[in-house]
Amino acid sequence: MKVLVVDDEISIRLLCRVNLESEGFTVREAGTRAEVLPAVHDFEPDVILLDLMLPGVDPHDEWAVARDLRADARAADLPIVFLSARADLRGQEEGSIPGPVGYLTKPFNPLDLAPMLRRVAGLAP
Repeated sequence: MKVLVVDDEISIRLLCRVNLESEGFTVREAGTRAEVLPAVHDFEPDVILLDLMLPGVDPHDEWAVARDLRADARAADLPIVFLSARADLRGQEEGSIPGPVGYLTKPFNPLDLAPMLRRVAGLAP
């Protein structure tokens, strides 16, 4: 399974990459909002792991990148697992983002990544 990991923190991307590759995933990374759609078009991931608070995104509109993805024909149906340090965001807009979604709060257990991504992608119960 191919995963696009989107986070501005290099250490988080590395943590995700190491854990996911050890589980057999192929990983590509993006660190900014501007890199997301080109990476989706080039890499064609099966699922996206998306940090909600990226640089350049209005802190009062953390869901902007998710809406960008849902508005793009090639990304509209991709499963998304949201990452956020703000537990209070869970459920606020998540229910309004169509398609399969999941949510992990930072800090998270890296061993939870692969099962969550498989579940959201419909590959595990």
